[in-house]
Amino acid sequence: MKKKLIFFSLAIFVFFACASDPDIFTPLDYSSADMVENEISNITVLSEKSSVQGLWRAYLLKTNCKDDPVLLEKATGIFENCVNKIVQEYNSALSAKDYTKAYKLHVSLDAVKVQNFSEYSQSQIYQFLKDSFPLVPTNSAAGKPVYSLINGTVTVWVDLGIQVENGMGYPNYVIGSGFFIRDSGYIVTNYHVIQTEVDPEYEGYSRLYIKLASDPDTRIPAKVVGWDPVLDLALLKTEIDAPLTFSLGSSEDLSVGDRIYAIGSPAGLDRTLTSGIVSSVDRSLFTIGSVMQIDAAVNSGNSGGPIVDSNGNVQGITFAGMLEYTGLNFAIPVEYLKVNLPYLLDGGLRKHGWISAFGDEISRDEFTSRPAGVEVQYVKPGGSAYRSGLKVKDVITSVNGIAVTNLNSFHEALMHFQYDTIVEISVWSEDGTTKNLPVYIEERPKSPGYELYKSDLVSNVFLPIFGMELTPVNSSKKLFAISNVVKGSVADESGFSVHDPLEIVKVHFSEDKKIIYSQVFSKKRKNGYLEVNIMIAASLDSPNYF
Repeated sequence: MKKKLIFFSLAIFVFFACASDPDIFTPLDYSSADMVENEISNITVLSEKSSVQGLWRAYLLKTNCKDDPVLLEKATGIFENCVNKIVQEYNSALSAKDYTKAYKLHVSLDAVKVQNFSEYSQSQIYQFLKDSFPLVPTNSAAGKPVYSLINGTVTVWVDLGIQVENGMGYPNYVIGSGFFIRDSGYIVTNYHVIQTEVDPEYEGYSRLYIKLASDPDTRIPAKVVGWDPVLDLALLKTEIDAPLTFSLGSSEDLSVGDRIYAIGSPAGLDRTLTSGIVSSVDRSLFTIGSVMQIDAAVNSGNSGGPIVDSNGNVQGITFAGMLEYTGLNFAIPVEYLKVNLPYLLDGGLRKHGWISAFGDEISRDEFTSRPAGVEVQYVKPGGSAYRSGLKVKDVITSVNGIAVTNLNSFHEALMHFQYDTIVEISVWSEDGTTKNLPVYIEERPKSPGYELYKSDLVSNVFLPIFGMELTPVNSSKKLFAISNVVKGSVADESGFSVHDPLEIVKVHFSEDKKIIYSQVFSKKRKNGYLEVNIMIAASLDSPNYF
């Protein structure tokens, strides 16, 4: 558990109310005929809501009943029913050229070892998906002088009506930037710029327009096609031909120290071009993936504008800056846009996935031959990872053949797939063996840590949330001894040590369920075993939840 830039811990002396006890998941006994029959009934019902999840559960059932011929026959029957249903859906999606759905179903069928269901391979379907949104513009900005690229950018203008203050009405609006990525009028910008257009919780007036760099006085109506709040991306469409279209670069073309250029409308000043260098390529500001740090001058209004290299290729999308610090600004890597673009084009909210687990990246251990990857430190009872057989201390090394060497690469691998997809995850186990597990990708919740808290005992979730492993010392549910402290965690930074006694007094959450507070009583060794009554707090979302 590493210290992240925006994930923080607190220690305060405030007292809150307790949360309720969770509903603990009971594992399925695959040797019980009654439980197998009940699981078959559950799969039948589940398949009506999610045919892919039904397929996954049926495959797990069949795999775990292999030693009982009678139960295996029943499990095989429900599995084949699920396969037939998915294959029909796949063929229908292929006929309709719905390659987003076809790819999801092809990946899922491959993960549960279904063969000969299609004339196309998984990679061919993915190529069809990418080709459905060709990024080979006829009026490309690539190779042109940097100053000429301004004509391919727009000012994004969101009219929020009139804001009344002290009895006086003032025009209220949001200004951002954007850039054309397709000749037919598709524009990329930030989600936070157009949030009021799609946020179901916003109830006010909101109208979206763009202004061309060549005609800053004319407001042209636009609409939001797809949006991604997690990666702060949005795809817009306007009914005009793009005067200039940007080409998307590659992360392999850019390194720390390389010169880049930012184009946008800071403070509404359209046609503004600034330059700088890449300061870093791996800052952790998102809960999935990392971002670029740049020193090119950007300000409010630059959000959504392109970061380009000397060849005119987009390498990032401006999304944030720290006004009190000169030259400390950030951009979304273009690779995230390229991977997620087909799903944004598909329309609506882009939902990301997770497998209901928690862990951290580890490097290769030459002594044990343990590979680099993501080590599982906790699995949510009843979650996807749990049902698939992923265990604590397993090391994830790949997702559907995409190598995983750290948390970023794991999250980036998951980005290639929609939630409600089955993927094959390769893991290295503590006994030195490797295995491939079919894992169902669930929809990532807004507050992953809160989902863990609701599904397990408070003492168990203290490990992923606060970084301390607790062992009960008596029949009381509140008295424990700390058996492990994760380096760099909230527990570590708060001065707790192994063998410290701990009493959990109260637990409380922020209103948005993003932060957890726990009042604990302890005699910390580092404090000379003096009694302390302390409130510790932690974020309930970070890259460590996956």
